Amino acid sequence: MKIAIINGPNLNLLGKREPEIYGDKGFDSFLKELESLYPKLELVYFQSNVEGELINKLHEFGFTFDGIILNAGAYTHTSLALADAVAAIKTPVIEVHISNIFAREDFRHVSYLGAKCLGSISGLGLKGYKLALNYFIKG
Repeated sequence: MKIAIINGPNLNLLGKREPEIYGDKGFDSFLKELESLYPKLELVYFQSNVEGELINKLHEFGFTFDGIILNAGAYTHTSLALADAVAAIKTPVIEVHISNIFAREDFRHVSYLGAKCLGSISGLGLKGYKLALNYFIKG
């Protein structure tokens, strides 16, 4: 099973950025943990701060992968183009947010992606990625 994890803007700073919200673990070390927990999965990771690069990866992975986990960061609340890209592909997408977007500023309560995704996980920290992987494995 081939699963892509796509992280958007500022998620390259996990472990350094606002640890009270996002925790103190960087994503690279978390990815190694995922790879050891799920050795039968082929995990592909991509992070970018650039909206168009995220769209290109959705297009690239969106017809051949078994699942995509997408944390679009702040683009969740602003990008119709990312929502359109999710709607255009065949691969199911689960939206993940480390923080609880509904417990934050009002503008973060809106997700343009949510309606285009298979489901959404918010506020459970990095465990949200594990939950999404478990869904893809078990269905």
